[in-house]
Formats: sequence, C-alpha cells, structure tokens
Amino acid sequence: MTAHAAVTDTRNASFEDLTQILERDQEAKVDMVAPASAITSVGGNLTVTGVDPVLTPSGVTSADGAYRPTSVADEGIADKLKIPTAYLRRMRAEAVDLYDLNVNGWLQRDPTRRFLLRAFKGEPGVLRAWLSDGYKIIDHLDMLTAVLSGIRESGHPVKITGADLTERRMIVRVESEHVAALAPELLRGYRSPFTGQTGDQLPLVSAGFVLTNSEVGSGKYAITPRIVAQVCGNGLMITKDAFGKVHLGARMSEGIVEFSKDTQEKNLALITAQTRDAVATFMNREYIERKLADIQREAGREITSPAETVELVAKQLRFSDSVRDSVFNHFIKGGQTTAGGIMQAITATAQTLDDGDAAYELETQALSAMAIAAAA
Repeated sequence: MTAHAAVTDTRNASFEDLTQILERDQEAKVDMVAPASAITSVGGNLTVTGVDPVLTPSGVTSADGAYRPTSVADEGIADKLKIPTAYLRRMRAEAVDLYDLNVNGWLQRDPTRRFLLRAFKGEPGVLRAWLSDGYKIIDHLDMLTAVLSGIRESGHPVKITGADLTERRMIVRVESEHVAALAPELLRGYRSPFTGQTGDQLPLVSAGFVLTNSEVGSGKYAITPRIVAQVCGNGLMITKDAFGKVHLGARMSEGIVEFSKDTQEKNLALITAQTRDAVATFMNREYIERKLADIQREAGREITSPAETVELVAKQLRFSDSVRDSVFNHFIKGGQTTAGGIMQAITATAQTLDDGDAAYELETQALSAMAIAAAA
C-alpha cells in the first residue's frame, strides 16, 4: 500500500465530490495515542512501535509503522517539543539527520509523555497531526452529517455553493435559497470583475454561513454567518457572530483511538442543535438588514488615494505582495472608489486564490480592511 494521497488541497468542490473524498479518507484514517518512548524519527519519518492493534469492521487495524509528517504535523511536533518551527522545517529540507537528532532527543527527555497522532495508513503512511492527548476529535464527515441533519430539521431551503478541503481544515459555504435583502448603498457603483454586471443592476445580497472544522488542531469547529453579493458571488463573513466549539476533551488512553457510539452521538447532537440555531439566527432577513446597516456606515467613505490605501491595508493585515497587487487590481476593476470597494476587492481576490486556506483567511479580513480604509 502506498501513502494515502488525500492531503492535496481540494478547492470549490461540489457537495457530492466532498462527500466522496471524506468517505475515502475515513477508511484510511488511523488515530493513536502513543508515549514518546514508542516514537522515533528515522530519515524524517516518524516510526511508531508497540501500539496494540484493534479489530474494526474492516479487519485488524495496526498503527505500528512509519509515517511521513505533513507541514501541519511538523508544526505540531515543533509546538509540542518546543523546537522553533522555522528551524524544524530547515532541518527537514537541508539536514534530515539533524531533524532526527533533535526530535528524538526531545522525545527521549520525557519518555512517558503521551501524544495523539492522526494519520492515514500507507507504506509509509501520512502523519496528518501531532496533538495533545486531550484533543477532542470531531471528524469532517461526522460534522457534515450532523450539520445537514440540523439544516433539514430547520426546514429552511439552502444550497451548498462550494467546499474546500485542505491539510488544515474543511470549509463549506451554505447559502439560503429564499432569504435575501436589498443593499443598494453597499453595491452602488460596483461592477463585478467576473461578469461585468453592476451592483446597480442587481443590488441583492443573500443570507448564508460558512462551516469550518479542523481535524488537525488548526482552529475550532465553527459556523460563521456570511453575506453573499448576488452580482459577483463575493462573500463577506461576520466573524464576530460565529458559533464555535474548541476541540478539548478528556485525556485519552494509550492505543488506537475508538469512540463509543454514545460519545459520537453526543458530539453529533450538539452540532445538529447548533446548526438549527445558526439557520434560525443567520438565515433571517432582519439579521441581514441589521448587519448591512452596520457595514454601510463605513462602506461609503470615499478613497482618494487608492494605491496608498491598499498599501496601508496590506501592511496592517500582512498581505503578501501578490495578494496586495490583486486587491489593487480588483479595486480598480470594480470601479467603486470607497472603503466598501476595498472590501469588495478583497472578497473578489479571495475567490481567485487556489489555496483554500488562504482564500478563507483573506475573506475573514474583509471587514477589518474596510475599517482601515475608512479611517485612513
């Protein structure tokens, strides 16, 4: 068996494609709690020995073997062993013998310390995450199943407009099929860089939200409200109103991790209930109109020096040069010379990025960028 290949990013997947990928990944997963004494780094791979096999519906599952860490797993190793991340990455790239020496040296200093290792099976396998043994696992497939159950129970018609799956997280964009609001002030003078249609021709925004989850320690499970401009598909996340839950639970015993049916049902019931609450709160015209009123107070501020304003926003929010240039180009193409135009340029740029994590993180900064531009 070769290493599992699911760690490549999937961008703008359909619901059907996402489900197929998650089901395939579920079959390949192996999670284990192991003491430091059972883990050795050899040639940059982490070798696990002495973990008892367990009987599963698919047969006997053994965790022993070699696993190649992803960049996310290396971040976890660096964090838990207190090795600077940049140095660990440099050792992997330039001197793997030093990587082994450092990792093994710190593991040997505390041989009874336990870690949760999340992996895909293979020869070698893929080490997806290196976490504390108190990390609470909420898998993407379980979360998605519970969310869909909550949406069905709410009775509100929605559509999934796209999903991203990266090494760090799953991102699912959900949009209401019925709830929309007029936003003529927010969209006045804006031209979609994707279709050429103007906000004056279609001044509507739809209610929606974004579901995010990490299986590898990169953030909490969350439901974040999102307003979508129909003229261009630009999405604006209202991060301060997000529902969320951190992945913290009781410490786990050593061995391959298996959850009881009761534990799984409790996790899923909570997510289902939170989804019902999210639909009731966010898929609501009054909520959208209230948020639009808040946004429009700053959105109309005129931008008299576009290049300087974009540069200021980029510096304060630490954009890369390529993102800064794209935001500036989208601002010019959009034709809306206001702080709201900066916001639109950022959400439009997010749509064009190939990296799902980068797109998600950029979209979450759109309101902050608008505030910086309005105050400039």
